[in-house]
Amino acid sequence: MTDVDEFVPESIVRSVERAVDHGSFAELTATLSALPTGQILDILERLDSKRRAVAYRMLPKGRALEVFEVLDPSLQSDLVGALQDEHTAELFADMDPDDRVELLDELPANVARRLLQGLPADERDMTAEILGYQHGSIGRRMSPEFVRVRPEWTTATALTKLADHLEDAETVYTLPVTDEDRTLIGVVSLRELLKAPPGTTIAEVMQPAQWVHATDDAETAARRCADLKMLALPVVDNDTRIVGILTVDDALSILEDADSEDQARIGGVEPLRRPYLTAPVLGLMRSRVVWLLVLAVGATLTVQVLEVFEDTLAEVVTLALFIPLLIGTGGNTGNQAATTVTRALALGDVRPRDLGKVLFREFRVGLSLGVVLGAIAFLIVSIIYSVSIGTVIGLTFLALCTMAATVGGGMPMLARAIRADPAVFANPFISTFVDASGLLVYFFIAKAVLGI
Repeated sequence: MTDVDEFVPESIVRSVERAVDHGSFAELTATLSALPTGQILDILERLDSKRRAVAYRMLPKGRALEVFEVLDPSLQSDLVGALQDEHTAELFADMDPDDRVELLDELPANVARRLLQGLPADERDMTAEILGYQHGSIGRRMSPEFVRVRPEWTTATALTKLADHLEDAETVYTLPVTDEDRTLIGVVSLRELLKAPPGTTIAEVMQPAQWVHATDDAETAARRCADLKMLALPVVDNDTRIVGILTVDDALSILEDADSEDQARIGGVEPLRRPYLTAPVLGLMRSRVVWLLVLAVGATLTVQVLEVFEDTLAEVVTLALFIPLLIGTGGNTGNQAATTVTRALALGDVRPRDLGKVLFREFRVGLSLGVVLGAIAFLIVSIIYSVSIGTVIGLTFLALCTMAATVGGGMPMLARAIRADPAVFANPFISTFVDASGLLVYFFIAKAVLGI
């Protein structure tokens, strides 16, 4: 991902495309080498797969590794397929173990196995350790490259050890403190080491440790790291022995991926898991078609309700005019509640055990909305049509908003309770449910008020 201020002008992207198409490789190398990494990344994400591979080959070796490490894993996989084996093996060996595992998850099994076999023994062991954890756990996203210190060491000794590992450590700003069995005791920051008087021991300046277990859900662990505002959070096994660290940049990346997934499913599509412009058209279609089919089937409920009350509509044709308004308002009310509660679940503000509190709160919110919207609708419709029609519309708004908000707030909670994705139960399904049930409420109220 690149920041907005790192986006390059379209003219530069076009010049890179022309250089690739005309084989002007010297010009291509000069153009790319003069750009910061973020802008090179932006250009590569905008090129098609063939041009991307050619442009990437023209990068100097050092820049190539730097760019490769920040590419989306799906694009890394594409490049692995386009580059020569020796180039790929070199890039793979230079990656951090946690980034290497993300790439392996995108590669075909035979390619992944070949790349693993080509690693030095120590790098292969660290990668295999991470691969041993379950998908979705923080153990799969942690870094095993960290510097740990002992409580009896002096700060000078710790700084000396730290200096020896500046090149290979994932971070040096937060250091775990362990005993000889790697059991986590505390943490100490680089700031504390630097400002401590000579002869001070680590035990005197360390702080109590916060940690997550390697088997914890990755999103939950990343949220904890962000909430604690820690630069690095130790990851431990069941015996509180440290096995890795979660850095804040990795935590933010996990949260960004989770948020993108939630937003996609709230909108009724599957997440792309790659930059939009690099996604094939067939992939975009597949991410949407299943949800459209599901919603189309659900929408048949609305058609069946209309068919059941066909005679009622024939007697009072005016009722048909308000159907889009009512079901649209009900769907929007439910979606607002679902989106709010889904976000609260993601942030840890509510938990499944809070279902009763959430339902009662959303019931009151929906009732309040229904009173306001219903009163406005009653006044306007009564003036334009009649008091009886205004009464029907006003009461329907009251009932529909109350029901939609309650259901919209409860569905994500139920989803989390059964270990499903709350976003899946949000907008698309709620809209379908409220459309059908809202029509039932509408017509029952109309029959009762109008006596038809």
